[in-house]
Amino acid sequence: MNEFQTIYQQIKEEKILLLSKYFYQEVGLQSDLRALYPEDLEGAEERLFLFLLQVFGGPTTYSESRGHPRLRMRHLNWKIDSHLRNVWLNCMLKAIDKLGIEQNAKGIMQDYFVKAANHMINHQ
Repeated sequence: MNEFQTIYQQIKEEKILLLSKYFYQEVGLQSDLRALYPEDLEGAEERLFLFLLQVFGGPTTYSESRGHPRLRMRHLNWKIDSHLRNVWLNCMLKAIDKLGIEQNAKGIMQDYFVKAANHMINHQ
């Protein structure tokens, strides 16, 4: 691995697509988290995929179609406490594990998602 490669360059678009798919499979198993989504997860999965492509150094399609991510603002409608943060993060970490990617890339992604999950807490 080249130390200057982005996560997008390291794991490629296909793995990011799989990450989105695996994440929402996990969400479907968590009733308290699943309740926050509409019945059909397809739109959420597509938005996550586009967001992750951009975050990890790929195409900026997400911002071009939806504007700046503003994650915290977009999620203020839901009460996200430490329990919900943990459920969400566990779903994402399980999804990452299913990818079978190189440890350095995995560690960078895990660090990103821990910080993002912590930032999303908006309720005690």
